[in-house]
Amino acid sequence: MRKALMAAVAACALIAAGGTGQAQEKLKIGVLATLSGALTSGGEDGVRGAQIALKQRGGKIAGREVEFIIAATDASPDSALRAARKLVEQDKVQVILGPLSGSEGIAMRDYSKTVPNVTVIDASSGALETTYVNPSPNYFRFNSNGAMWMAGLGEYVFKDKGYKKLAVIGEDYSFPYTQVFGFALGYCKAGGQIVQRQWVPLGTKDFGSVIANIPDDVDAVFLGLGGGDAVNFLNQYGQTGGKAKFVGGSIMVDQTVLSSRGAAKKLLVGTPSSGGVADAWDDPKWKAWVKAYQDAFPADKRFASPSLFATNYYNAFNGIATGLEKVNADLSDGGAKFRAELAKVELDAPNGPIKLDDDRQAIATTFITEVVEASNG
Repeated sequence: MRKALMAAVAACALIAAGGTGQAQEKLKIGVLATLSGALTSGGEDGVRGAQIALKQRGGKIAGREVEFIIAATDASPDSALRAARKLVEQDKVQVILGPLSGSEGIAMRDYSKTVPNVTVIDASSGALETTYVNPSPNYFRFNSNGAMWMAGLGEYVFKDKGYKKLAVIGEDYSFPYTQVFGFALGYCKAGGQIVQRQWVPLGTKDFGSVIANIPDDVDAVFLGLGGGDAVNFLNQYGQTGGKAKFVGGSIMVDQTVLSSRGAAKKLLVGTPSSGGVADAWDDPKWKAWVKAYQDAFPADKRFASPSLFATNYYNAFNGIATGLEKVNADLSDGGAKFRAELAKVELDAPNGPIKLDDDRQAIATTFITEVVEASNG
């Protein structure tokens, strides 16, 4: 009997040893990125940011190899939902990094409520409603919203730049609405007037009628455009010989626009803006991030400096990794322990410290900037 018992124990020990020697299953993380349409350049740079963050961790979280499953969107809510359902239903991911664009974020917030065992970590979207109107318990955002990014800019434009009367041109979706709201809050309180608002569809090719409708008596025009729309507007405005001064939204004055080809971007020299990054910030952590970004990709495969999108995806992934490390990358409880830890994550990020409020919304740094022409043009 004793021999039989010892043999059984030995067999169990062998089984246990064999089990611990097996390779751990890959940790699959879905990545939503806008890879077609007006915001394509931002989506591509966002993916670069996430890839750098993963590489810096040796491709692993808590000893488990990480596999990114990238799902493309076109910045529309429907495309984000289709991509997310594919990630959850076919690829069986329990963690999603994304989306990028504002209206996508609102749609993903609502979708996340239908999949309580899936944790969605916003990658860069900035609509105000996403975390402040009926927030979802399994939706987290490690970047500021668009209104927060505008904090202080309105007062600065009125008092320091002397712009008393403005017109607005913005894309017709939630993020530019949020940006204009945040800007107007400070600007109008300081005494400024917004005399006209023109909203254009995302992906607008012809800005002729919009440009023709800009009032002659405004001091400047607030541009709530991004990506291809921003570049198209600048090119077409430059062709008219217009001399208007501009105030830029957070993604109007970003590397996705400032690194574009052609001379039209020089129309932005002198343009004040605000947002979550400042290209010329003289901070060691920011400089290290810029170097890591530049070293990771050839010059013709990236921007001169990481965009807001690259930085946000980078930070969001680091938030995910920090939370997963606290639970040894164990999602067997539907991610409940992971979400509890994720809510407590504080990041010492390249663009300043980040922590989450009770709605799982980032409290982070905002920079007021002005475009200047570099010595190399």
